[in-house]
Amino acid sequence: MAGTNSSAASVVLVHGGFVDGSGWQGVYKILKKDGYNVSIVQNPTLSLADDVAATRRVIAAQSGRVVLVGHSYGGA
Repeated sequence: MAGTNSSAASVVLVHGGFVDGSGWQGVYKILKKDGYNVSIVQNPTLSLADDVAATRRVIAAQSGRVVLVGHSYGGA
C-alpha cells in the first residue's frame, strides 16, 4: 500500500566509493512508493572520517528507528 507509513523505520542509504548517491535512485523510488521515509547520504569522499560524519548527520536527522544500508565502501 503506497503512502506514508509512520510506524516504519527510516531508511538511510549510503553509496560506495567512486560513485555518488544517484546510484540509489531506483531503490529510493521503490521504498518511497512503499511509504518509507528514505534519505540518501551524499558523502564528500574526501576521507573516511568526513564520510562517517556526513552519514551520522543524516542518521541524526531521522526520527524513530533507522535502517542503515551501505554499499561497498559505504558499509564501512
